[in-house]
Amino acid sequence: MLAAAGICLATSALAASPEEERLLGCACEEMQLQSYLPFTRAIGASGIVHGGLAESVAAAGVPRATMLEFMKALATTVDPDRDVRDGDRFYVRYEQAFTAAGDPIEVGRVLWAEIKTTAKGTLELHRFRPANTAQETFWLANGQGTSPPQLEMPIKSITVTSGFGMRVDPMDQPWGRKFATTPTAPTSPKGPLLGGRWQPPAAVLRPSPLLTGAASVNQPTALGLSLGLAPAGSQRFVGFGAGARPSGGRGMEMHDGVDLVAAVGTPVYAAGDGIVLGAEAKGGYGNWIEIEHPGKLATIYGHLSAFAPGVSAGTRVKQGDLIGYTGNTGRSTGPHLHFELRVNGRATDPMGNPALKHVQLRGADLTSFRKVVSQDQAERVREARSM
Repeated sequence: MLAAAGICLATSALAASPEEERLLGCACEEMQLQSYLPFTRAIGASGIVHGGLAESVAAAGVPRATMLEFMKALATTVDPDRDVRDGDRFYVRYEQAFTAAGDPIEVGRVLWAEIKTTAKGTLELHRFRPANTAQETFWLANGQGTSPPQLEMPIKSITVTSGFGMRVDPMDQPWGRKFATTPTAPTSPKGPLLGGRWQPPAAVLRPSPLLTGAASVNQPTALGLSLGLAPAGSQRFVGFGAGARPSGGRGMEMHDGVDLVAAVGTPVYAAGDGIVLGAEAKGGYGNWIEIEHPGKLATIYGHLSAFAPGVSAGTRVKQGDLIGYTGNTGRSTGPHLHFELRVNGRATDPMGNPALKHVQLRGADLTSFRKVVSQDQAERVREARSM
């Protein structure tokens, strides 16, 4: 009878001496090696959020390192503190290597995951490597990437008060003046109640001799209106016109960025990796920072109250580094951040630029990815049926 693994048997005539085994090896080493070889297993874990998503995923048995990978992949799509609540459900499928004895080794990796939230509905993350790329990353079920875009907005809470494009010069408007009449009841057509005052209906946009071919101007947002910006055609705006205005203003101007409302002192972060070209007082921009990014991109931050320590021309920054604080310096009508994006030196609307958007799979990559999604979902159905 053969002995158990790890014990070598041989006839006395063929038995090797200890010295021969030391020099030449034992025939049983292959059997020993096979008994120690690890194996890999896919594991599904699900649960209900209670007391925090990370804690709940760990409580469901997902190893800590694997849980952190899941949280990192989810971070660009869901805010765990704001969007995930007690009672939301999650599912994580991960791959883990084990020794022959069943002990986990190395770090488990997430294959795909799902979270059902009250705030944002159901989101799925699937691991996939597009053609001509070096590594796998996570993608939403619709093919949108979860990796951070090249550039991100510079403040955490985004509320635009004035967008990109031609607009009524904010410094050329009758600030603080109330309407001549304040109706006690809405009239028809009625406008919104903003800032405690009835606003006139949105005016029909009219061409201006200063627009050089454009047919419309940039209208303030509802919040911008509530802060005092006047829409074109309102009772507070006397119309477009070339040349000097009675107040000394210019009437119309090109707005090369977007205005993001923020209280004085709100932290401002670098939109992407790059080199600071300048950080100084700069005319109408007030305290100004410009950062050069790869791909012939540059971002500008205006009206700052202060610069972060160490931020000066030549400083290298990473995406998300603190660079300054919002303020009301320069040619500004109130506390906000002027954020500007330039491509090849030309101002462009940051709100629609691909550099600030997540990558989207297309063509053959999207077709291949959809097959991965279908396979992942089918595997979960089979898993549920076997339980």
